[in-house]
Amino acid sequence: MRVVIQLVKHASCTIDGKMVSSIEKGYCILAGFNDFDSKEIIDKMVNKIVKLRIFMDENEKMNCSILDVKGSVLSISQFTLYANCKKGNRPSFIEAAKPVVSSPLYDYFNEKLSEFVPVQTGVFGADMKIDLCNDGPITIVMDSNDL
Repeated sequence: MRVVIQLVKHASCTIDGKMVSSIEKGYCILAGFNDFDSKEIIDKMVNKIVKLRIFMDENEKMNCSILDVKGSVLSISQFTLYANCKKGNRPSFIEAAKPVVSSPLYDYFNEKLSEFVPVQTGVFGADMKIDLCNDGPITIVMDSNDL
């Protein structure tokens, strides 16, 4: 599993010109899955995500978690996080899990996150337009292989 976590002042997801979800202060998380991912891996990732201390405290130090600031998450499925650009100029996505695998994993990821913080989502597989104000900017990339 790979995630890109962007600390945001606000973020929203629009599909076909209609806003389907939005959050204020929190994370916009792009989440991608491969065939080796499992519920156990997602549990570890969620635990790490909600405890990350990347929000500023009163002394302007990155010392607060999303739990501390009572933030929200906009979660977006993103198979392109598994793009392989080693050969040629057209990325290969062979390492990304097929929708039959990744869709239930994405649902489980959002379910587990929602046990800790409010979660809004995009629509799996849809052509989404994501609008956000990255705060900092602070962007963290995490791969479950590194846990």
